[in-house]
Amino acid sequence: MKYLYTATTFILASVLAITSQAQYKTRAQNLITTNEDSLHAGSNKSSTVISGYGSAFYQRDFNAEQSIATLERAVLFVGHKFNNKISFFSELEIENAKVEGGEGGEVAMEQAYLKFNFNAHQYLVAGLFLPRIGILNENHLPVNFNGVERPIVETLVIPATWRELGVGLYGSSNSLPLNYSIALMNGLNSAAFEHGSGFREGRAEGSNAYANNLAINASVQYNISDFKLQVSGYAGGTVGLNKQDADSLGLNNGAFGTTLYLGEADVQFEKNGISAKALATYVAYPNADKVDVAYAKNIGSGMYGAYAEIGYDWLYKKQSTTQFITFARGEILDLNSSVPPEPKGIYDGTLKQTHIIAGFSYLPIPNVVIKADVRLLHTGPQNPELAVDPSSYKQNNQFLNIGIGYSF
Repeated sequence: MKYLYTATTFILASVLAITSQAQYKTRAQNLITTNEDSLHAGSNKSSTVISGYGSAFYQRDFNAEQSIATLERAVLFVGHKFNNKISFFSELEIENAKVEGGEGGEVAMEQAYLKFNFNAHQYLVAGLFLPRIGILNENHLPVNFNGVERPIVETLVIPATWRELGVGLYGSSNSLPLNYSIALMNGLNSAAFEHGSGFREGRAEGSNAYANNLAINASVQYNISDFKLQVSGYAGGTVGLNKQDADSLGLNNGAFGTTLYLGEADVQFEKNGISAKALATYVAYPNADKVDVAYAKNIGSGMYGAYAEIGYDWLYKKQSTTQFITFARGEILDLNSSVPPEPKGIYDGTLKQTHIIAGFSYLPIPNVVIKADVRLLHTGPQNPELAVDPSSYKQNNQFLNIGIGYSF
């Protein structure tokens, strides 16, 4: 809990340091009414809508003395409005340009769900959708975040574009600037967890998900003056095996068997061209020791992450749609802040990381961005028990990133 306390203090200090507004200007109302602005190009005037987004980047890894360039992703959105009560939304994504022989990139459905409007304040979604966790998950367009890379904390600790099959209820208050959501979805697969990537590989993402185990997600958002505040939580089973198979591995099965818990709080602020955001999250996995024994994964029983960012739009006073934003962001995380007692868990210092990112985003129009940044990385030392030659490991590294992005 001391890490959660530190992260929360980190957020509050960042918020109090800000006194004016944000980099992003108000956009037209979306076809969909959630915060998932990857669908922002939709128009209520059409029954069927086609839109999309994508990004490409160049990266130089100075330690490895290696540069790469890739079409990171291209996403096609198709939505259809059957009537005023029922709509359909879908996103098909191709990562890294191609998939050949099962290697290279990925072709995947990022979303595919039906939306049922109950009234002006409530609606239900059913299918493959993005639960409301953190800032990025529902708002991941390249034009909507600073930096060529997505925030590391919202990539490793909270997996980016985390989607699952289920149903979700979304609503807003009649009398307060408050939004809420609650969703029930399939759980995770602990057999697929990997050391060094948290639980992200255990997501089913709509593909043959175990349905013996379940998960629940809930969130509350509150807008006050120039601030947007959110808390969200997740609790889900990570063993979808039947009782006989689970017992043979020493694991707890059932709807919430071998539960993983995630808590998150974030704040965003915008005024007069200045923007700020901060987020803190903690993941608790009490039965990581059983999973480590069953699958020899060396998964942490506790993980944390936090970041704070400030940016300024130098063209804000010109009152145009063109933006030139400079920003700086600091991130801290540890994917094994606590580990089960040995020999079940071995601490890996390389998973305790600090990232400092600074750069700019130039948007000639709201739907196109040109980005560049420098990222400085510092990690803890390698554990000799996990490395053949720990003396060769470098705890500091630098990355240069240049990228482009679009949405339509």
